[in-house]
Amino acid sequence: MVKRKLKERDNGDGKTDEPISSIHSFKNEEKKEFRQKLVTWFQENQRDLPWRNHLSNPDVDQRAYAVWVSEIMLQQTQVATVIEYYKRWMKKWPTLQDLAKASLEEVNEIWSGLGYYSRGRRLLEGAQKVVKEFGGKMPRTAESLLKHLPGVGRYTAGAIASIAYGQATGIVDGNVIRVLCRMRIIGANSTSQPVQNKLWSLADEVVDPDHPADFNQGIMELGATVCTPKSPGCASCPVQNLCLAKAMVDQNKHRNGNKLGINNGPIIADIECAADKCDLCLPENETWDEKEGVQNYPRKAGKKAAREEKTSVCVLCRRTKSGADQYYLVQRAQKGLLAGLWEFPSVKVEDESDETVGHTIQEILQKSCGLTLLPSTQSSMVGNVEHIFSHIHQTYIVQAVIVPEEEVDDSQVHAENSRWVTKEEFSSAAVSTAMKKVFKAFESHGKKKTSTADPGKNQKSITAFFKKKKE
Repeated sequence: MVKRKLKERDNGDGKTDEPISSIHSFKNEEKKEFRQKLVTWFQENQRDLPWRNHLSNPDVDQRAYAVWVSEIMLQQTQVATVIEYYKRWMKKWPTLQDLAKASLEEVNEIWSGLGYYSRGRRLLEGAQKVVKEFGGKMPRTAESLLKHLPGVGRYTAGAIASIAYGQATGIVDGNVIRVLCRMRIIGANSTSQPVQNKLWSLADEVVDPDHPADFNQGIMELGATVCTPKSPGCASCPVQNLCLAKAMVDQNKHRNGNKLGINNGPIIADIECAADKCDLCLPENETWDEKEGVQNYPRKAGKKAAREEKTSVCVLCRRTKSGADQYYLVQRAQKGLLAGLWEFPSVKVEDESDETVGHTIQEILQKSCGLTLLPSTQSSMVGNVEHIFSHIHQTYIVQAVIVPEEEVDDSQVHAENSRWVTKEEFSSAAVSTAMKKVFKAFESHGKKKTSTADPGKNQKSITAFFKKKKE
């Protein structure tokens, strides 16, 4: 078994050159090869993505803005999903100055369905700050971007600086983590501080000082298209000869071949960290899984289970004679989850063990927007709609009430931060994906059965139908 010692190499003249590197680091010659092969591969194989079309713009601020928008949108979101959102965004706000003039409502409408809505708000706040405090000029280094722009972390700052400005600074995102962990067989929890420190150190060391934009885009592209979480394409990887995870796979195949007596190739040396205790290796209680191959890396801590929540929802529909039904929406608070978005009147179910329908429609409307329905108003149960947020497993208990147009007096149902919208207006409004799922369930239910308020002679009419909750 060959061990790579963690000590400096003596040249015989009393001097030492570079340390005989830990298996978790790159030697100087490996760094050079990594840069050359990756940059060449990226230049020949990069995907045609809309944000890359802006990189030839001679206006450095416009380049930075284009990269900034794309990187914020790509956080926690797949490229295929982002493309159309990015195109719509850049069409509506082609420059930083255009965005700075926008309202949060407009931003939320464009962002609707993309998730993690605070990202859009921070883009708006950042653009307004750059225009107001920096005269429309973007900060010019990763350090200043990180310091001054809201919502811009270390990765995003490095991406903007390297891709738009050509600053030789490393970046670490999910794709980069996967590539570097496999190449240097870093098997400890990838979110741990020692591993994060090592990954940022490696990223800064290997970035090509002559082609930082192509190198950083290249390593992300490699992780997204070749060194994927499942079924990675190792055979087509341009740096496969530098990948220690692949070397371990080859070593294992060679060892199995020896057992069968069918190996005639050269001996493959064992790969092992010589440190007595290493914060970067696979934990002692975890072993290399032969079936997983390179997918043994990276390792993550067990994901924390999303907490369960229930919310009662009332889809309140005003049925018009023209056939253009309208739906009552209220706006969420400007802080917290889904801040500033529009939704159907909703109330959280505090007793999570409650297996009933949660709240009645009267309770929902009273608590969410101060409206009161007559006790005789009929409603229908639409059913449960489930939606997974990053940390919440939300179950919406959906009920619906449909009232005739003539029974509704706008002066009685109007509340602050509320409005009636048509189906078409709803589809383009700043509503969450969860509310769109609720509306879809309502429509499907309506095709099966429509329940309306009974307009019989015993029911009060017009302004009596809705009554404002007394203060």
